[in-house]
Amino acid sequence: MNVLSCSSSTLTGLYDISVVEVGQHFYWKLGGFQVHAQVLITSWVVIFILLGSAVVALRNLQVIPTDGQNFFEYVLEFIRSVSKTQIGEEYSPWVPFIGTLFLFIFVSNWSGALLPWKLIELPHGELAAPTNDINTTVALALLTSIAYFYAGLSKKGLSYFSKYIQPTPILLPINILEDFTKPLSLSFRLFGNILADELVVVVLVSLVPLVVPIPVMLLGLFTSGIQALIFATLAAAYIGESMEGHH
Repeated sequence: MNVLSCSSSTLTGLYDISVVEVGQHFYWKLGGFQVHAQVLITSWVVIFILLGSAVVALRNLQVIPTDGQNFFEYVLEFIRSVSKTQIGEEYSPWVPFIGTLFLFIFVSNWSGALLPWKLIELPHGELAAPTNDINTTVALALLTSIAYFYAGLSKKGLSYFSKYIQPTPILLPINILEDFTKPLSLSFRLFGNILADELVVVVLVSLVPLVVPIPVMLLGLFTSGIQALIFATLAAAYIGESMEGHH
């Protein structure tokens, strides 16, 4: 009986950790605005991790890279490769923006999967990956949209808007609609995949022993990285498309 009681309490604890609270938020009032506190907290943790990694990477640079420096240089080369492939020869000014998007989304997704956020109790809602909140994904998508227009306007000036009536003015409404759907597509793709991954794990933990959801959680780590790559790649592709001026 003691063994059964212990097993039952263990499973109950695991279930409590895996529960997702939908529609509940912990609010802070900043000035006249009401913000989601749990998103700010986890975003600050992600930013701290990224800044800490940058400090470690730049603290003692060597002409012949060490293991740690090799890793950071590989990440930088990977981001530069994605930017160059999608944007073209004028990719250099956009590497910091594309890299920031990729690293923030990647670390956010992995922090939601690896860090025990649910052990920290809040008055309302729960801590989770920043990308698990639709407001975060919309903000990232809007930043991409702003960068998209800035890239086109900075290169072509007001003549950039002539693309909306090409190849024929009849396509003007469709071309305008396309630019509005790009940030929506980025936002909902990222948010939907992250939320769906968490819900799948919750359902499996509630139905079967923990040994089955573990491979799914590992697969979730892989797909989380893929989502970061997809978002960054599409952002770079949109910026490159804006600078080239074709669809």
